[in-house]
Amino acid sequence: MKMHSEREASGMISGRQASESKSTALHFEDSPQRAAGSFNGVIVADKPMGWTSHDVVAAVKKKIGARKVGHLGTLDPLATGVLPLVIDGATKSSCLLEGGRKDYIAALKLGEATDTYDSEGKVLSTGDFSHVTPGDILRALSGFIGRIRQVPPMYSSIKRAGVPLYRLARRGIVVEREARDVEVFGIEALNIASPYLDFRVVCSRGTYVRSICSDLGAVLGCGAHLTGLRRVASGAFTIEESVSPEAGKEALISSIIPIEEAIKRSSAQALCPTGEDTHGIETMDGGAGHAAKSGCG
Repeated sequence: MKMHSEREASGMISGRQASESKSTALHFEDSPQRAAGSFNGVIVADKPMGWTSHDVVAAVKKKIGARKVGHLGTLDPLATGVLPLVIDGATKSSCLLEGGRKDYIAALKLGEATDTYDSEGKVLSTGDFSHVTPGDILRALSGFIGRIRQVPPMYSSIKRAGVPLYRLARRGIVVEREARDVEVFGIEALNIASPYLDFRVVCSRGTYVRSICSDLGAVLGCGAHLTGLRRVASGAFTIEESVSPEAGKEALISSIIPIEEAIKRSSAQALCPTGEDTHGIETMDGGAGHAAKSGCG
């Protein structure tokens, strides 16, 4: 599968995290027309390019007439692929569903480093990549396998003193970010056509593929940035079972995975995950706009 970004832009996208968080926080709206738990399951949406995760939530909620719809593991507007949606009563079980490995097909370009670590950002530096061989790339990629420390991008929704980092970045403010432990279970070069590289990465929740691209460019000494990203699996949910949020009402309803089956399939079924990014479901309390937290179950 070739993903040569700028040259094949119709099929792939850049992966900036600026407008949405990679956290497990789940955002949804309430509607009075149905009782909670009416559907009580999961829809695996295939997020279209250009849609925000919230756009997908709003479209599906309206079409099927659900009371609550939330998303697990956000995707950037220009990314595509698996976006699991929890429907009605399934929102209470979100912490049993979100965990597990993420599987991405990604593309990068050598020779340019950007402030967002992707092709939507400003080019900060350029570098000569003519000396970089396929062997160099393969050796460098292998260095990312395993448990690694990763510094999140400035253009991310991680908060500093309650302010998302991307808001600071837009004002030209760069702050120190604490490195996080993430795990890359596997990484594979799919196509090398310098300066472009298509690759697959299977990683833990919270891993920034953009950071892998930027760090790879630094290792190779020429700079690099992400140019394409498609999520093909999120935990137990795969692209093969996904449905477009633009599908009709009946197609969406028929694609709902019952909550019991979804929990059984989930790699996070035993315990709610812990850590700063796992605080249960984040909802909007009525029209007041105050965040309310609810845990698993």
